[in-house]
Amino acid sequence: MIDATRVRHPKDKARVERAVPTVRDDCFGGERLRTIEDARARARRWCLDEYGMKRHSRTQRLPREHFEAEERPSLLPAPTTPYDVPIWCDPKVGIDQFAAVAKSLYSLPRDLRRHTLRARADSQLVRFFEHGKLVKTHPRVAPGKRSIDTADFPEESLACAQRDAAFFVRKAAEHGEHVGRFAAALAAGPRPWTRMRALFKLIGLARKYGERLDASCKTALDADMVDIYRLADLVRLDPRLSPPPAKVIPLARYLRPASQYALPLARSERRNEGDEP
Repeated sequence: MIDATRVRHPKDKARVERAVPTVRDDCFGGERLRTIEDARARARRWCLDEYGMKRHSRTQRLPREHFEAEERPSLLPAPTTPYDVPIWCDPKVGIDQFAAVAKSLYSLPRDLRRHTLRARADSQLVRFFEHGKLVKTHPRVAPGKRSIDTADFPEESLACAQRDAAFFVRKAAEHGEHVGRFAAALAAGPRPWTRMRALFKLIGLARKYGERLDASCKTALDADMVDIYRLADLVRLDPRLSPPPAKVIPLARYLRPASQYALPLARSERRNEGDEP
């Protein structure tokens, strides 16, 4: 990433450009160089034998001596592959928890939905940042593909996306033994993902009726009846089961007495001011 200097701040680039006049005037000034190979050979000879052997006015050391003693041990080997130029962008995380980078989709945690992040994509990884802090890392995928981390999604959403009927059977079993057996009977068959809506309805009935549904499921299983809609009618109408608690409407707090709603006296019946009693 190019780190450009600030506009109208010449001191920002003084250390970088201070060597330009010296190289221009002392190395290449007055020379007649016809090819780039001639310029490289001239620059190498100037660095090693001419400028590199002049004592520096501030450090009082030869530049070549200082390079060999201090800088060369810290140098890394020259790269053998082209520089990996990264892509920077500012994707917005959608309601489905995916963000698009270079025509590919990457999953993000649930609490980052509708957030705008800073993304850096190189040839191997895609990194997401929020206010300078790394929040997610994905392997780079080809355009049109998705990189999904299952830990980013809630259990229910992941189970729905994967059509995992066994997950909802386990959820139903938490509401009672017979509710779990009824859910397993609903999901039995070669295509359990086609019974997902029936499992959703069963879990909804369990949350609404509680233990009452467990008794209804036992009755339905004893009769070999595995139908979620008939089970819903059974749990509502079975006379052997205790009725659901009635909704009690509390009395209004500021009820007025009935006398305040009585019609006023007719004008002829009203007593005029000043009349004798």
